[in-house]
Amino acid sequence: MFIIGNLLIAVATIIDYVLLFFMWIVVARAVLSWVNPDPYNPIVRFINSVTEPVLYQIRRRLPVGFGGIDLSPIIVFLVVIFLRKFLVDSLFRIAMLLS
Repeated sequence: MFIIGNLLIAVATIIDYVLLFFMWIVVARAVLSWVNPDPYNPIVRFINSVTEPVLYQIRRRLPVGFGGIDLSPIIVFLVVIFLRKFLVDSLFRIAMLLS
């Protein structure tokens, strides 16, 4: 059973890193929204293409804009924090029980 435990630890670690990386990309997107970056810059295009599908779904479902301020990145932060605490920690605990 230790093999399944090690597999779950590896999966939990990868999910944790992906969620952390995505959270930093959302931070970069929020910082870029304060300035007027070149939309043809490859880095700006990458950040927009990665974050826009998630932010668009939140904007479409919830009225999170108050006075021109987009609060959808805050909701993404809360969801990512929830997933890191609930999903990743649960996987780690299950893996420890199997090891």
